[in-house]
Amino acid sequence: MSTSPTPEPDRTIADCRPADVTPVTLEAPTLESTAPGYLRDLKRDLTEDGLLPAELTVDACFDEDCSLATQEEIDRVRAYVRAGAFLGVGTVTLEIDDIADPEKVRPALAACAERAEREGLALELDGAISLDS
Repeated sequence: MSTSPTPEPDRTIADCRPADVTPVTLEAPTLESTAPGYLRDLKRDLTEDGLLPAELTVDACFDEDCSLATQEEIDRVRAYVRAGAFLGVGTVTLEIDDIADPEKVRPALAACAERAEREGLALELDGAISLDS
């Protein structure tokens, strides 16, 4: 049993005031870096322009049947999950093209999804795999 209070989004939203911002989707290749300093400046610039980063899309490829290659790609994705959390996006969407061995990739993606959830993000998969067996 958790001692943390369960969030009540309906109640929170009911007390909100509308903001004049435009939600935008960022694409991972357009980010120059995932370093906190760069992301801080980017977030400030977007805010000054009335833009709100709502989603980050990342192209992912698992076309090698190699545990090391899979780990390298997941580490890259995890860096973007951290970047998304830093920027305040609600969703990181993985656009996955090729998968050599879905059974090798699925646990790594599940762990990444758990990490995203801990960061307060949703990790969505768009492509040839789902987290369900």
